[in-house]
Amino acid sequence: MKSQKLRSIFPAIFTIFLVTFCFTAFTRADEGMWTFNNFPSKKVQEKYGFSPPQTWLDHVRNSSLRIAQGCSASFISPNGLVMTNHHCVVDCEEQLSTAQTNFVETGFSAKSAEEERKCPDLELDQLTQIVDVTAEVKAALAGKTGDAANKALRAEGAKLEQSCGTDPGVRCDVVSLYHGGIYNLYHYKRYTDVRLVFAPEFAVAQFGGDPDNFNFPRFDFDIGLLRAYENGKAIASHDYLRWSPNGSKTDELVFVSGNPGGTEREFTISQLEFLRNKSFPFLMPYLAEYRGELEEFMKQGPEQERSAHEDDFFIANSFKANYGRQAALLDPEFFSIKAQEEQKLCAAVAKDPKLADDASAWNNIAQIQQVRAKLFIRYLDLNGFIFRMGQLGDAIELVRAATERTKPNGERLPEYTDQALVTLRQRLAANIPVHKGLQELTLAYGFTNIQRDLGEGDPFVRKMLGDESPGQLAARLVSGTHLDDPKVREALYDGGEAAITASSDPLIRFAASIDPDLRAVRKQYEDEVVAPTRSNAERIANARFAVYGESAAPDATFTLRLSYGAVKGFEDAEGHFVEPYTTIGGLFGRATGAPPFALPKSWLDAKSSLNLEMPMNLSTTNDIIGGNSGSPLINSKAEIVGLIFDGNIFSLGGDFGYDAAQNRAVAVDSRALLEGLQKVYHLDRIVQEINAAR
Repeated sequence: MKSQKLRSIFPAIFTIFLVTFCFTAFTRADEGMWTFNNFPSKKVQEKYGFSPPQTWLDHVRNSSLRIAQGCSASFISPNGLVMTNHHCVVDCEEQLSTAQTNFVETGFSAKSAEEERKCPDLELDQLTQIVDVTAEVKAALAGKTGDAANKALRAEGAKLEQSCGTDPGVRCDVVSLYHGGIYNLYHYKRYTDVRLVFAPEFAVAQFGGDPDNFNFPRFDFDIGLLRAYENGKAIASHDYLRWSPNGSKTDELVFVSGNPGGTEREFTISQLEFLRNKSFPFLMPYLAEYRGELEEFMKQGPEQERSAHEDDFFIANSFKANYGRQAALLDPEFFSIKAQEEQKLCAAVAKDPKLADDASAWNNIAQIQQVRAKLFIRYLDLNGFIFRMGQLGDAIELVRAATERTKPNGERLPEYTDQALVTLRQRLAANIPVHKGLQELTLAYGFTNIQRDLGEGDPFVRKMLGDESPGQLAARLVSGTHLDDPKVREALYDGGEAAITASSDPLIRFAASIDPDLRAVRKQYEDEVVAPTRSNAERIANARFAVYGESAAPDATFTLRLSYGAVKGFEDAEGHFVEPYTTIGGLFGRATGAPPFALPKSWLDAKSSLNLEMPMNLSTTNDIIGGNSGSPLINSKAEIVGLIFDGNIFSLGGDFGYDAAQNRAVAVDSRALLEGLQKVYHLDRIVQEINAAR
């Protein structure tokens, strides 16, 4: 689902959304994004007659991948061939494109291994081991609050992650599940030499564009193929998913293995009210206005259209996704169900004397929302996307990395530990094209919003702008910086504090001047909101485990999960039944010749050779969310029957709950994938590689 991109563009907003929680009292049908070390095999056996053995689970886990930039993927051959979505490799396509060659528009196809091109900034992570470290983390946090608790968590997390060693090909992450109820240490094999093999034209990968987005029937060919390399050679992937020779059928049991980005199903009612009444009303106009700015920018010329096209696509997608989430919270029936779930759990806690100490946690979290409301706007503005992305984001990371690296590993901000710095340095050194016009637009928009939100007389606004307007400041910073040169970024990173102090680059000087203010707001929010919320969330987690055990899956955390379900249609909003499969013929029937329903020439030329009755896309009851983009859809034999790329319109409330009657995952059918690769794109070597691996 493409909405995960928003979590990269606006991470501060989602940090606020994800710091607090509640437990649902029960699960519904196929609900749940389950960890691989707590998969409900018994439930699957009872409903579908199949219980995945441990060898099956280990094989699927080792075959699955996370794209660090916000997607999922999987190995599909023993030669490191990786399958994901087109919209998960479009960054790579854009970075490899030039004004003369636009791979996003024309597609990319490597006819030989030599033509496979390295993505400048793409990392694949393979989960190899999960270790329970709950006791260690809780012992470090015991008796601590506020700043002391945050420091203790950082120190213990850094120590545990560092236990994996210093090999840059390995990373470890401490993962909080049930928002403090359980802590696991995830061990990953990291692949940083990732090369683009194939991506179709944007027009067919995202066929239907915004009108069809989050809808079904769908007719997308949303696939991207990559290959993992080490030491200049394609890797040998011992675990990989084989292709099903027959695809799937209605009501068949299917699984999705991927990395859902984040859900809020465990939020308390007070937190959901905060999202409904405060967060979404702030976010939605922000997205709408930014999209308008991008669309006006794109009208200036073909290069502006090319450079901003991807951002515009994802912002449009994000607006629709968040509109659906907001609508779920505004639905009285839906909200009533959430309230009843909380009341049921609270009543069970009240009846058990052993849980008396946990009963006040819900009220405590409600009180924290009042503190949160006072800090909300300033925290968002001073931790917003303009300070995290683009050249200003690079400048702030360079300034902070120089300072943080002088501290002991356990005392640093989490994103600057020795483990995290491997990825940061790789990204800073990547030769990624910089579109200065788009950079200037984004900075001017961000500065304008801060000025509007905080007021012209605010001390930070005065410090930020000085005597300049937002547009003037943005123009001066972008025109004067040299951070678009990766060698300049590398030199500043390697030179540390001395290089930062000596630099006259306007973006570095600006970042250095405002970083103390950004840090101060972040620290206040973490001390007064994050830390007390975490401690109360842990108490609710303890109560929930006492009442229900681990019968509900934890909220998504952009870590590997497995969901189960079946190929199934649904009733639309007007009561009409929607069949679970569309066909290739339906793709041509939907084409009008005008965007976004215009098929590229490659498909029009191949029409006579294609099996028009072959399934194109399909819907399933699997529980997914943003971040599952690129996840393989597999059968009980762990064979690929599809490729997840989206959800239907009813899935948009899936952040807060799951409705088995209408929530549907949407995938490209495996049969259509091979049909297109062979008959439209004539990628015989790749089709042979896939078929040989069956």
